[in-house]
Amino acid sequence: MHKEFLMGNEAIALGALAAGVNVTAGYPGTPSTEILETIAKRRTTDVYVEWSVNEKAGLEMAAGASISGARCLVTMKQVGLNVASDPLMSLEYIGVEGGLVLVVADDPGPISSQTEQDTRTFGMYSKVPVLDPSSVSEAYHMVQEAFELSERYKTPVILRPTTRIDHGYESIEIADQEEYKNNSPAGYEKDPSRWVIFPRLSFKNHALIEKRNEELSKEFSRYSRNFIRPADGYDGRKAIATNGISYSYTLDALSGNACPEILRVATPFPFPEELAVSFLKDKDEVLCIEELDPVIERALIHVCGKYHLNVRIRGKLTGDIARSGENSVDSVKEAVSGFTGIGLTAASEPVAPPDLPVRPPVLCAGCPHRASFLAVKKAMEGQKCAYCGDIGCYTLGNAHPLDMTDTCLCMGAGINMAQGINRVDPETRTFAFVGDSTFFASGITGVINAFYNQADMTLIVLDNSTTAMTGHQPHPGTGQTLMGDVVEKVSIERVLKAIGLTTVVTADPLCFDQAVETVRRVASEKGVKAIIFKSPCIVRFKPTSPKSSVDADKCIGCRKCINEAGCPALIIKDTKAFIDPSLCTGCALCEAICPVGAISGGGHNE
Repeated sequence: MHKEFLMGNEAIALGALAAGVNVTAGYPGTPSTEILETIAKRRTTDVYVEWSVNEKAGLEMAAGASISGARCLVTMKQVGLNVASDPLMSLEYIGVEGGLVLVVADDPGPISSQTEQDTRTFGMYSKVPVLDPSSVSEAYHMVQEAFELSERYKTPVILRPTTRIDHGYESIEIADQEEYKNNSPAGYEKDPSRWVIFPRLSFKNHALIEKRNEELSKEFSRYSRNFIRPADGYDGRKAIATNGISYSYTLDALSGNACPEILRVATPFPFPEELAVSFLKDKDEVLCIEELDPVIERALIHVCGKYHLNVRIRGKLTGDIARSGENSVDSVKEAVSGFTGIGLTAASEPVAPPDLPVRPPVLCAGCPHRASFLAVKKAMEGQKCAYCGDIGCYTLGNAHPLDMTDTCLCMGAGINMAQGINRVDPETRTFAFVGDSTFFASGITGVINAFYNQADMTLIVLDNSTTAMTGHQPHPGTGQTLMGDVVEKVSIERVLKAIGLTTVVTADPLCFDQAVETVRRVASEKGVKAIIFKSPCIVRFKPTSPKSSVDADKCIGCRKCINEAGCPALIIKDTKAFIDPSLCTGCALCEAICPVGAISGGGHNE
């Protein structure tokens, strides 16, 4: 054993390696991304790791490996679970052989997600056991315990860290590599009676799952990570029930003060019912401190009703805890103080931070997506258009002054939404913007649907040769795997032509005038047509172009470059446009926009 100062995601990765994981897969998504990246860096040579094209593919691959005896880890964020939910629901019914753990990182806030959905609720819906760590150290140990649980009960198990666990840091004891468990898969054994999900099998296994979860509820009441923390200096008949990072906040809030009894719940499903009964039996009121859904609160209300316990359960449903967003030490202090009457105040008055400049999210200086959006905007000027966006850096196309993202739902949805708009309003010219990684993850089916159903729309693939939003991970179009293998690139152009599209044009958006003409020409055609705007991510592939500069004598101060492009390298200085040389990448988009030719010197000027 040795100590390391680890991020939560690193701890989960090393915990999985210590547990003898054989196969790992996932799709990048904050706050879960670093788990697989750490496994790729720290793995032994016999551990397989991949970025799958999406979460569904990753889980299905792992399911095949699991029924062959491998221990498998699949990672995703909470919205990724929506994509993986189809195989997960069925996998719970047929079961697993080697341990299979899904790490689903929830994102209260949300900080970097579309939704605040709570995976604990999904665990109840899918009947899959859920483990809920409260610290980095606990996440390290829990992932190992999840593998043991999965194999003992032949079920997938969800480990549900949240952002503050995933991205928190702690110095923890971890196993040396020679201490890792050695799991040798027995290999695949043909058994259709077990692995083919016919209705008869599902009916039989459903009853077994319900019985198993009753057993798990009892086992979890004895699980060491579910416990009742005794009161300290508090003799009232009020108590607290909490979980995850909120447990840590509660301890911090009560530090140095009288402390009521606390029920810490590490297994929100199946709920540790027997432990809850012993906790509730001598209480008048319980405050449930949790984030997102009132999972513990509802479970305790159920227990009170089932066992005829006259205890008032308070929390989100009673308005004592915020129904959305994150908790914090301060919000917990306020709630606990109001609930118990214990005076909880800050150790000292907080110092007001200095006013900081407002920094709204913006595409990077030199980002090729800015040029792509502007090319479409200029080409379609004066026409009624709908611009359907998607999930990625390019969602920032909705910001002023671009204003080029009219819809954004979930990954891949923009392509299908563009079809729907055009069906109802044929006079509206519809465009769907999708990134290269998202195209492979969930865009291909939308294009097939559009082509098959004879839609009239223009697909714009923003190909910057990386998965930029989540940290520049490789994808099928980059020609490299997570393990560093160089492989054949999957051509987006060839995929589109294989679907049946006859007009598929690849263009460089930074050759701006040509890009505008390309959009005009392609968009005028009927049916489904595509433009692949191909230009590398400015962060991933550093430009060597000379930087643009403004001739102050020629500049008329019209601000057109700033008002149209919104590039962070462009500012006004002494009433004239000025380009910050520390930010400029020489993309020369501003040169194409300037009406008087006052900007020059960049690399793409034509």
